[in-house]
Amino acid sequence: MERRDEFLCGVVEGFYGRPWSMEQRKVLFQWMQRWGLNTYLYGPKDDLKHRLLWREVYSAEEEAQLKALVCEAESRGLRFVYALSPGQDIVFSSSSDLTLLKRKLRQVAELGCQAFAILFDDIDHSMCQADTEAFSSFAHAQVSVANEIFRFLGEPPVFLFCPTEYCGSLCSPSVSKSPYLLTVGEDLLPGISVIWTGSKVISRELSADSLVEVQSVLQRPPLVWDNLHANDYDSRRVFLGPFKGRPPGLRAHLRGLLLNPNCEFEANYIPLHTLGTWHKAGKEEREGEEHQYCPDQALSAALQDWMDELSQPLQPGRQIRPTEHRSSGPSSKHKPSDSSDNQHGAQSKPASTAGACSAQSHKPSAARKETVAGPLRSEERAPGGHSREKAPGKGLCAGKGPLSEAQVRLLVGLYYLPHEHGPPAQSLLQDLTWLKANCHYVSVNGNGKKTQPQKVEEWRARAGRFLAACDEIAALHGCVVNSVNRAVLYDLYPYVWDLRNTILVAKAFISWLEGRVMSESSSLGSWKNCFHWCGASSGAELLGVEAEPWVFKGGLSGEVQMLLPVGTSSELFSHPPPLFPTSRLYNIRPFQHKDKVELYRMVRQLHQRARGPQDSALAHPDFIGDRCLGASLALCPEYSFVLEDELGVCGCAVGILDVRSFAKRCQASWLPAMRDKYSARPHGTNGHTATKEALQSFLEEQDYPDSLLYHFPSQLRLEALPELVDCSVSRSLLTSLLTALKANGSQGVFCEVQPTDRLRLEFLTKLGFLEILRGEARSTEGLVLGRLL
Repeated sequence: MERRDEFLCGVVEGFYGRPWSMEQRKVLFQWMQRWGLNTYLYGPKDDLKHRLLWREVYSAEEEAQLKALVCEAESRGLRFVYALSPGQDIVFSSSSDLTLLKRKLRQVAELGCQAFAILFDDIDHSMCQADTEAFSSFAHAQVSVANEIFRFLGEPPVFLFCPTEYCGSLCSPSVSKSPYLLTVGEDLLPGISVIWTGSKVISRELSADSLVEVQSVLQRPPLVWDNLHANDYDSRRVFLGPFKGRPPGLRAHLRGLLLNPNCEFEANYIPLHTLGTWHKAGKEEREGEEHQYCPDQALSAALQDWMDELSQPLQPGRQIRPTEHRSSGPSSKHKPSDSSDNQHGAQSKPASTAGACSAQSHKPSAARKETVAGPLRSEERAPGGHSREKAPGKGLCAGKGPLSEAQVRLLVGLYYLPHEHGPPAQSLLQDLTWLKANCHYVSVNGNGKKTQPQKVEEWRARAGRFLAACDEIAALHGCVVNSVNRAVLYDLYPYVWDLRNTILVAKAFISWLEGRVMSESSSLGSWKNCFHWCGASSGAELLGVEAEPWVFKGGLSGEVQMLLPVGTSSELFSHPPPLFPTSRLYNIRPFQHKDKVELYRMVRQLHQRARGPQDSALAHPDFIGDRCLGASLALCPEYSFVLEDELGVCGCAVGILDVRSFAKRCQASWLPAMRDKYSARPHGTNGHTATKEALQSFLEEQDYPDSLLYHFPSQLRLEALPELVDCSVSRSLLTSLLTALKANGSQGVFCEVQPTDRLRLEFLTKLGFLEILRGEARSTEGLVLGRLL
């Protein structure tokens, strides 16, 4: 007979999303055995027969898999706890439902399972008429069923009960005065342990005082279902940091502690490794040995072991296979989603119903996690593009290999814990916040350079440090893509990719601000709006210590986003990762005059592909460049951004802050210059016609009604080569321009698109652009799309 007093410490597979594979669970059991953990609770929310279809018994094939899992755990000295969640639709007074519940648990017991859990979390407190007549309260109904099942199973040594009020914030009116918990404490049989998550669903810390209070009400020590590392409530967060905020001495007030970890299996090495260290420290402390648990020391030890793991050539699903020509697919099939800015698509995790003590339980709306689907390759040429040969020596991670220790430490620091950032993330946010709040020192319109030159130098120094940190994150992204451990790549890539894209925009913004230091000759006076805005507080500052982590979305990526002028426009930052990741390095920066030649060559190339080389407009090599970009680059270069990869310039976004004033300046200076440029040189029979077309096109582009310009005073144009490997960088490029326009006071922006350009229309629509003016209302055929900022 198992001991009833043994401290239960281990893992609960209780998150939303795709359950782990059998292969992954076997690896988990190896980890648990190695690190001294002793209990595994099976309760994945997306096992339909665990929750939604709880009445149905397992098929013969499912039985065989479950039995193999129980035997595997038993062979490694682990306790396998089977959990069932009937609370959504059970009729507590129904003898039929009770019979079906017993039948299901008897089936599992016959497979060799000796420990069970019945979960009543995240369900409606109201009862049907039959239950209201049969029971005095909701708690009484649950306790009656739990007690009967406990007796039916022969009063096993481990039987867990999850209450509907499973944390302090859900108790009404309080933990000590909750009628529900008081009933559970008095009426639940003493051999049944009660699950608890702490003061919150995701508790920053667990204190002895709070557990003593819970123990007094429940009349037994609770078992903690710990959501510290659960990430199923936010598709942009993963937690690689150490087990923390739970002193080993808490064991004296607990029946056990089970960690509900990240959905992504490979993300849990450090959390579980450090949990094992915590468990060992608690045992030694209880035995009278002096051993303090230090999260930082536990993290360092776990990092060293994880380095060995990361050097293994593991494929998705954890199978160790011989070297293959291409990576294998994931353990289950995916259907790519349709996306104009993501040619290959990505698979999202299925939305799930409410779940047991999961971190997703009480968030405002169900989050869908994006995962990488299909084969992963380090380089993939987009359809229709010509080959752009990589320059020798460029790229930091040209071949597959293990991550360095510095990179792994950076990775963990960027994705640390739900209530706490690691050192590199803290430094990044502190520098960005300071740079935003103090950018008036580098304003062309300010006098900081005259009165406080030391502040200007400090701003530049911190900007340099911030930009260097951004480059490190970009390099980390490339090295994760080229990691020899493809299993880790599959699980962590979406998060690193998301942060890389956000950092691209943040880096472009800081470079844009710093560029104003160098632009003393600028004649524009609109910068005062930017520096007024930058002094405002960010949404991240409103996040309280006691708030649940889902109150503020996105983790580090979300906080960086909120420090940008367009930070509240989530559609500009949240998008699925590409099916074919690339390790190619991208950079977005403000336009420099030396870029003009490359940009003109790029738009000419794009025009040739669309219209053909025989187009008469190509008679002059600058014609297309002048027509598409020339006026913006000449009259408002400060609203132009360049996208470059390792091969050079591959895209640009140009903007006009105020179309009305821009049109006047065009009439005064740009059009006369173009007239002189093209009329001064002969072009043959088509030359005069081409010149007239060019000048007429400039005039037409400024022919917008006042009603449009009142709400959408700014204009943009986006150009990018179609062979971009990671098409999402086009979105980041456009977002960088919108950031600059919003910072300088623009309230809305528009652009013109041809009705036949469906990919561009779909791309812009997903970024929040709506059709505001059709071609028939004007002299041109283009559609005008706009969005407010």
